[in-house]
Amino acid sequence: MGCSLCFKPTKVKEQPSKEEEIREEHVLASLVDSLSFASDSEKQRILAKEISRIGKGKNSIRCFTFAELTAATNNFKAECLVGEGGFGRVYKGHLAGTNQDIAVKQLEKNGLQGNREFLVEVLMLSQLHHQHLVNLIGYCVDGDQRILVYEYMQLGSLEDHLLDLSAEKKPLDWNTRMKIAEGAAKGLEYLHDIANPPVIYRDFKASNILLDENYEPKLSDFGLAKVGPVGDKTHVSTRVMGTYGYCAPEYALTGQLTKMSDVYSFGVVFLEIITGRRAIDTARPSSEQHLVHWAEPLFKDKKRFVEMADPLLKGSYPVKGLYQALAVAAMCLQEDSSNRPIISDVVTALEYLANPSKKKLHMKSEEEEGCSNSLRDKEESIERM
Repeated sequence: MGCSLCFKPTKVKEQPSKEEEIREEHVLASLVDSLSFASDSEKQRILAKEISRIGKGKNSIRCFTFAELTAATNNFKAECLVGEGGFGRVYKGHLAGTNQDIAVKQLEKNGLQGNREFLVEVLMLSQLHHQHLVNLIGYCVDGDQRILVYEYMQLGSLEDHLLDLSAEKKPLDWNTRMKIAEGAAKGLEYLHDIANPPVIYRDFKASNILLDENYEPKLSDFGLAKVGPVGDKTHVSTRVMGTYGYCAPEYALTGQLTKMSDVYSFGVVFLEIITGRRAIDTARPSSEQHLVHWAEPLFKDKKRFVEMADPLLKGSYPVKGLYQALAVAAMCLQEDSSNRPIISDVVTALEYLANPSKKKLHMKSEEEEGCSNSLRDKEESIERM
């Protein structure tokens, strides 16, 4: 197959202790209680103080008044509505005196995203900064309002362009799909390997991947994100959350959350990107409703690989690239989490898939570069096809 993959060893970072992690959980629980009963001015003071504490006074997140956001969205007019769901509604707005468009996420008072998820999102995104994470500009806690303000992403979500394609939109071409997958994987890589402490995203799906005017992806919706295991811990035990069809089987079964849970979810989305099919689609025949179950037998038969490509591509894709992409997806979707690649290995593979003419990745010895056996073996097996 003309390409070989080489992987860099992951840097080891100093992690917070178990006691520090437990203390942070108590702080968050206390904050939820405080915001539930405090006055408006007290809510703003408490949240601003906590954001400053975590960021050591270095972040620039802004606390908006409800009046400011009412003006920015023209009184939350229907014409400004760009999306809605169980969490609430998202409006396009414009900040007075600036050239900046914003996305204003107004949470339902009794919606799916409660005080805890609101706090997690504000505290997480006030500290996490990367080109493939959506930028949180500010928040509002006036009265019973819970509002998040983000940079505006002109092209909406990956779901809009892949799974809910309107008649006037062109299907994504192969190269754009690989570019989006690469960027989304880099966002996860930042959360897993660079953020300190590491973060498990827990809700990786097409509707949470937003696209700018150049189809550059950014991860959004961090209300379910969780600080990852630290020290000698291998997982975080938590209530099972996320979206059916995207959750890793071991997490759904035991509630034990690891970085590999995110890798599995990435595999589901990557398979959606390749096939144009939803993770769960009840409109299809029963044998095809669950994407991963439908794909499993096809992964084992190379003669049927082309059946998995999105028909909207109309055959316009590199066959070898399709085989390689399916190899990456299959590895991410291994039922045994220990057989899945770490996300930095996935990024390395996708850098090649997104830029096949610009990159030549040469396999180095395992001792020199810490190569991933799992992806390398899968690559070599496809080479022989």
